[in-house]
Amino acid sequence: MVTAELLTELRTILPEERIIVAASPCNYLGNNGQLHIFPISEEEISAVLKYANDHRTTVAIEGGGTKRGFGGLTKACDILLSLANYKGVVEHTVGDMTLTVKAGTTFTELQDFLQPYNQKIALDPASPELATIGGIIAANESGPKRLGYGSARDAVIGLRIVYPDGSIIRTGGKVVKNVAGYDMNKLFIGAMGTLGVVSEVTVKLRPIAKFESLILISFPNGSDEEIRQFVIRLLDSTMEPVTLELLNPSLSARLNGRQQYTLAIGLEDVESSVYYQENFIKSIQPARTDLDVLQQSAARAFWDQFSAIAPNGTRDLAGEDIEAVLKIGVVNLDVLNVIKESELLQDSFNLKIEAHGGFGHGLCHVNLRGTNEEVVAAIGHLRDHVSKLRGYVVVKHLPFALRQQVNVWGDKPPYFFLLEGIKEKIDPNRVLNPNRFLGGI
Repeated sequence: MVTAELLTELRTILPEERIIVAASPCNYLGNNGQLHIFPISEEEISAVLKYANDHRTTVAIEGGGTKRGFGGLTKACDILLSLANYKGVVEHTVGDMTLTVKAGTTFTELQDFLQPYNQKIALDPASPELATIGGIIAANESGPKRLGYGSARDAVIGLRIVYPDGSIIRTGGKVVKNVAGYDMNKLFIGAMGTLGVVSEVTVKLRPIAKFESLILISFPNGSDEEIRQFVIRLLDSTMEPVTLELLNPSLSARLNGRQQYTLAIGLEDVESSVYYQENFIKSIQPARTDLDVLQQSAARAFWDQFSAIAPNGTRDLAGEDIEAVLKIGVVNLDVLNVIKESELLQDSFNLKIEAHGGFGHGLCHVNLRGTNEEVVAAIGHLRDHVSKLRGYVVVKHLPFALRQQVNVWGDKPPYFFLLEGIKEKIDPNRVLNPNRFLGGI
């Protein structure tokens, strides 16, 4: 219940039209707020957090809302702080290839801004037209091109952070080589907004590749050894693919029209280099496999379609089925084991499963769709299976009711006491995104 006092106090900080009393704050994904507020300046963000900290008022943080189903055991905080209106480019240094932006700017808006300069942010998050740069950083998001691009941690060179008490700090800097000692950026990247609100992000840029190609190799027999030997040979070569992603048959059928295990090999470079790598891959193509080559706009269209496959917090699912997304980390060649195991679950648990994983970095994503009981059982099964591979499973998207049953972050790591100590030091009143991160931080 929103108190009149809270509403009155916030109206002294923000105009009334940027404060909305939520008609239904308790949606099925949780992480909502009784009041939705929309600051447009860092000063307003600071003032709201200072008030919340002084009055023990809880605050959920949101950008585009795509990660509303990612973590969190709070259905609705007192305030939902939305950065949707806090957007725009602060500084673009073309020669230094750096960009400073406000956290609420969507990823697509940034890439569109950079395109005339032949530059880009080297990340490939899901739902880029909705995902904000602040949310991508807070979740340390990355996609299949992580093999060539790295993760959000690799792209960020500086942040501005608003602490829970309203104070503002800067980490890193605005030039690429700026770190001496501990890189404070890494403390906040991936912390799910539990330590502070990311207000500005400075990233290093890359030139847009002169030529892009995508090779799709489908394995009709789905032979483990055939896939493994081909991947090892490619990884041991001097080729430099930006993706080496294995798609399960269901996902391949959706994206490529072939219901077979398929390798998506992305190449980005000058045209002669891409053609050289294409020819090398064709020369080592296993017998009895199908090979398709998509170039330029066709390759980009494939990846645009790929970026929309996972459910997100802005999409309502009609019907009785629910959706879940698992992020699984294993040793890179164990990706094949994980994707094969997830495929077997479709029949044993009566689920629809679309899965993919990168042989270059060992990260897999498994999208599940089915009934509550089937999804929970499948998560438990995959977690047991992956633990035998000495890997981990994080649930990136799950309805709030099921997050009460499933420990989405898994067991606490041995270093958890350090994370807890940092949270206690920075946010002793547990104001920001309570219970959103590992171990209920």
